[in-house]
Amino acid sequence: MTSQAAERLWSGCKAMGIELDASQRERFAAFDAHLCQANAAMDLTAVLDPEEAVDRHYLDSLTVLRRPDWIPQGARIVDVGAGAGFPGIPLLIARPDIQATLLDAQRKRVDFLHRVIQALGLRAQAFHLRAEDAARQTGHRERYDVAVSRAVAGLPTLLELTLPLVRVRGCTLAWKGPAALEEFEAASRAAAMLGGRLCLPEPAPVPGRDWRHLLIAAEKEIETVRQYPRKAGIPARKPLGILP
Repeated sequence: MTSQAAERLWSGCKAMGIELDASQRERFAAFDAHLCQANAAMDLTAVLDPEEAVDRHYLDSLTVLRRPDWIPQGARIVDVGAGAGFPGIPLLIARPDIQATLLDAQRKRVDFLHRVIQALGLRAQAFHLRAEDAARQTGHRERYDVAVSRAVAGLPTLLELTLPLVRVRGCTLAWKGPAALEEFEAASRAAAMLGGRLCLPEPAPVPGRDWRHLLIAAEKEIETVRQYPRKAGIPARKPLGILP
């Protein structure tokens, strides 16, 4: 991580009320080094400028921490479609009290996440597993306090992938752009079908940027019926909540 990128990350965190100690700063720098090295071989991210990466990946992942109630102390979280580790890895570094399960459908990404978890000593595990399949396993279904996902799918589809993984009174958190507002009515219906309630979107500003990023939460009110999620691929092809 360049000195300019590091300073941007530290100052951005401070602007969001996030204080990082020396150990956390070292972990962020180590994660960035692993990501840059692996990205040359496997195309983990298209964002190559170091300072843009700080804003678009690291700070954006941490915007959820403006609301401490969304991720309670000691929470168990699941990152669906973790990819290169966003938002899960930055959250684990900034919040060492939590533990995480990282899910991804591509083996090479999961192998990368295993290496990062081991090198940084994070309280996490990674699985080569689709969310639809994970949610039919007793070790994952309704086992998590919070599900997080970033740039994975349309909102109605995303709710079918995440709400079955969350316990009653837990929640899912989705990082979305302003286009998600067009999906809100359908997503509200989908959430109800899955045992949840969709909350109003909240702005997720990144310091120094004018991006209109949103965080959308869905609270789990009752258990998800066993028919959901449907088999892999169906939630994306036929999203819940879409009226004929």
